[in-house]
Amino acid sequence: MLIGCPKEIKAQEFRIGMSPAAAQEAVGAGHSVIIETGAGLGAGFSDDDYRAAGAVIVDTAEEVFTRAEMVVKVKEPQAGERKQLREGQVLFTYLHLAPDADQTRDLLESGVTAIAYETVTDRNGGLPLLAPMSEVAGRLAPQVGAWTLQKANGGRGVLMGGVPGVRPANVVIIGGGVVGTSAARVAVGMGANVTVLDRSLPRMSYLDDIFQGRLTTQYSNAAAIEELITRADMVVGAVLIPGAAAPKLISRAQLSQMQPGAVLVDVAIDQGGCFETSRATTHQDPIYEVDGVMHYCVANMPGAVARTSTQALGNATLPFLMALANKGWRLACAENEHLLNGLNVHAGRVTYDAVGAALGLPVTAAREALRL
Repeated sequence: MLIGCPKEIKAQEFRIGMSPAAAQEAVGAGHSVIIETGAGLGAGFSDDDYRAAGAVIVDTAEEVFTRAEMVVKVKEPQAGERKQLREGQVLFTYLHLAPDADQTRDLLESGVTAIAYETVTDRNGGLPLLAPMSEVAGRLAPQVGAWTLQKANGGRGVLMGGVPGVRPANVVIIGGGVVGTSAARVAVGMGANVTVLDRSLPRMSYLDDIFQGRLTTQYSNAAAIEELITRADMVVGAVLIPGAAAPKLISRAQLSQMQPGAVLVDVAIDQGGCFETSRATTHQDPIYEVDGVMHYCVANMPGAVARTSTQALGNATLPFLMALANKGWRLACAENEHLLNGLNVHAGRVTYDAVGAALGLPVTAAREALRL
């Protein structure tokens, strides 16, 4: 199979869909790999690194999209990229379609077969291709939130760990999954007073065990959120419903109850965000203020640490990428129900229930789509 990897063009996105190690693995298995020139520079990988791995460097993204049987990316294809996709081609990347009607429409019109990293599952019910980026984003959340809390950036001027005689920051993390646990690990390490909200009693028990009393867990409901945000210095939104739009957990009206200069970090912004006032921002212009509350809503947070993120993502995606290349998407998905769960769009049809429900579109079962 001819596998193509273009340079990411979303604002301030420095990751790349294939590391040199992944390219070497694919070439070693008998496949051809083409990489757009300069595509790996943001992650610290030169064209020569890819040439040494056996890949061929091409001059333009257009050549990648024209020639490749499978296009491997990191972020969802941008409008110009979507016009270059075609029927019979496989797109393997993050998609986050539920809040993005325009992208969904364009993918349907292209006829492409689109497999989304974020809905591929594993035997334990986890999301193995989302997990590494969730870990990165979760660990970044208290870090960027602490920066936003600085007075010069519009925040309250509160130090995360405080100092002797002065209390630390109050950090509320909504969601105790991969993002929330990773965020809690860093926030606790920074010395903050951390509360994690979740609805799974086993998960809260797990968090109590691993943090050994260094944070507080609380059952998540509207009353608990409303109470906690009134004294929070930072709130991290870490709620995920696989493939679906994120629930809105803090309304604009509730911002008036928060302390001026408090910070909201919305890690769920790729799925539409879990605060009513959230809108996607970039690393270049990451924060904005609404009713005195600072918002950090960068839609590709892991792109800030592109080398680490590229390597972590590549470790997770490589087995699935190789299955798609070795067997073709139909056989690979037919043999692996977890990979099949990643199929979101095929031949002009939505094949993932949560996307169809979010956008009001008819859905063809993924298993049925294998026969189309």
